[in-house]
Amino acid sequence: MSNINWNQKENEMLSLIEEIVNIESGTFLKSGVDRVGTTLANLYKNIGFQVESDIQEERGNNLVITHPEANQPEILIIAHMDTVFPEGTVAERPFTRDEKNAYGPGVFDMKASQITTLYAIKHLIETGSHSYKNVKVILNSDEEVGSVHSRPLIEKHASLSKYALIVEPSDEDGTLVTGRRGGGKYYLTVSGIAAHSGAEPEKGRSAIGELAHKIIKLHALTNAEAGIHVNVGVIGGGTSSNTIAPHAFANIDVRMETPEQADELDRSIRDICSRVDIEGTSLELRGGITRPPMIKNELTEELLNIIREEAKYLGEELSDKKVGSGSDGNITSSVGIATIDALGPRGGHAHSKDEYLVIESLVPRVKLLANVIDRLSSHK
Repeated sequence: MSNINWNQKENEMLSLIEEIVNIESGTFLKSGVDRVGTTLANLYKNIGFQVESDIQEERGNNLVITHPEANQPEILIIAHMDTVFPEGTVAERPFTRDEKNAYGPGVFDMKASQITTLYAIKHLIETGSHSYKNVKVILNSDEEVGSVHSRPLIEKHASLSKYALIVEPSDEDGTLVTGRRGGGKYYLTVSGIAAHSGAEPEKGRSAIGELAHKIIKLHALTNAEAGIHVNVGVIGGGTSSNTIAPHAFANIDVRMETPEQADELDRSIRDICSRVDIEGTSLELRGGITRPPMIKNELTEELLNIIREEAKYLGEELSDKKVGSGSDGNITSSVGIATIDALGPRGGHAHSKDEYLVIESLVPRVKLLANVIDRLSSHK
């Protein structure tokens, strides 16, 4: 291992990160997400892995990657290819770097993690370990909107696995994530009756008025002390200021701490949206709980201890925490397998124009992931 040129590896990784950062891949741009998928698929094929496409009509295709000699792999690694950024962002601010950091849409969340995962597997191959045959990698295409389309695929493969290593990026100090709040997305559409607001307002039924009633009731479900939050984050509707609004809509985000809260919150939202306050309007509710809470348990603790031991061997002390945001770790944890998240490189300001990747964290996270895979596979 001593003859590995890690400076060269870091430069190679940065070149690949630049390549995929400069591919526009917002969740709703299927062609762009599929371009990232094709690029990554070819990189895995180049090191002898096989790639199976889970074809999607509305989103990018999900990829399932294993070695041809894999026999019931126990380790599931998950990384997402989509970003939150609208089309045109790459043209405005493509990949750049300085001595310390790299910048660009999705560089931190989580295109760098795609490349560190690839290089961890390459490292195992190059050092003679066969533990890469104990790995299955899922690259999914809609994590940023709740993994709605990829969730069945993740659940299927998680149920066949023993460990889930989620390579979401880590914060500046490298802290791992062992717990996440659950979350859900709901989409409420309101239909009313249009009428002139001056000439014959009595003939109209305001969809916006009905929506206003629902927003108040939905926000009243929030219980901050219990960790329950309901946020109507996007609304719209109407046609003109002098027309009774014939339509309106709201996009609703929910967060919770426990599976029991998720069930109760879902029931409450559906009950609120099951009947109208303004006669003559109508409601349609779509969506639901997309991510069950990720709960730290005994299996998580055991896996965490192994990862911390491997990190210590590499000269790094790692801590863990619970965070409010969700990831695919919520899904794997709910299936019942040991799950550790935030195994990707360090950085910050995800989802913003100031997003950055700490370059010096690339190699350490390659080494850690490779060592963890090898350690977890030692009995096979």
